[in-house]
Amino acid sequence: MYSVASKKPSAHNDSIWSVAWQHSARDDCSYVVTGSVDDKVKCWQWKGDDLVLRHTCEGHQLGVVSVVINHSGTVCASSSLDCFVRLWDLESGKQIKAINAGPAELWTLAFSPDGRFLASGSHTGKINLFGVESGQRETSIDTRGKFIMSVAYSPDARLLACGAVDGQVNLFDMSTGRLLHTLTGHSMPVRSLAFSADSKMLTTASDDGYVKVYDVQSADLSVSLSTHSSWVLGVQFHPDNQHFATCSSDKTVKVWSLSSKQCVHTFQEHSEQVWGLAYNDKGDKLVSVSDDGSAIVYDCPL
Repeated sequence: MYSVASKKPSAHNDSIWSVAWQHSARDDCSYVVTGSVDDKVKCWQWKGDDLVLRHTCEGHQLGVVSVVINHSGTVCASSSLDCFVRLWDLESGKQIKAINAGPAELWTLAFSPDGRFLASGSHTGKINLFGVESGQRETSIDTRGKFIMSVAYSPDARLLACGAVDGQVNLFDMSTGRLLHTLTGHSMPVRSLAFSADSKMLTTASDDGYVKVYDVQSADLSVSLSTHSSWVLGVQFHPDNQHFATCSSDKTVKVWSLSSKQCVHTFQEHSEQVWGLAYNDKGDKLVSVSDDGSAIVYDCPL
């Protein structure tokens, strides 16, 4: 049954804007990383049904906007309002590299599936691709649109999706850099988007209160749900490709079934808006973070 597995009421001293979860084969640890307005990145280990703090990573001078973990679970990247991307070794907690992205050139991050690149949206409507090894901006994709608030790679590495402040979503072919589809279903900012594990579907979350699921190949709208009573701030696909989770400024976390197009459970554990969420590799756990400074892990039945 759906239930609360663990709760960290004061995971940070301020609002938590982002969270990521990944298993590392290198040291056989399940890592949860959180990024906060308190300028800190914290690395936690999921151990014995609890979040155990491993490292507090300091270096950012302004709030942390986004945290992501590479597929192998060895490196975390964080972006901040200070215009820097910082790379951290998850086992040691030490900073590997700092990348100065420049003013207005940085927002949320996404690792490429092979871990070689970091994509980030920008205020200028471009997607910047930074080399993890080089620490440099390798190239940019001009969407010819507005502020890019969200980015996501498809797990098969073929596609890159981005969501903009005006509600527009673009899909790019990463082998050519060519624009494949423009999705115009939202009327307000798209703060989060996520591909299914099989790379066949894309789900988008918006301030308009809707979550939409698209067929990636045809760009057809498969599902449109009015999911929350306020802005939808985050969305994550379950590894089974049949469920997804959403979080909102209405303070709730919801789990949805694609087949029934219904909400199967609502968590109401946070006291402020919920900015981010992430499934573990198996999909039997879900973590959420909030303006209330807490991180909560839920049991999710498979």
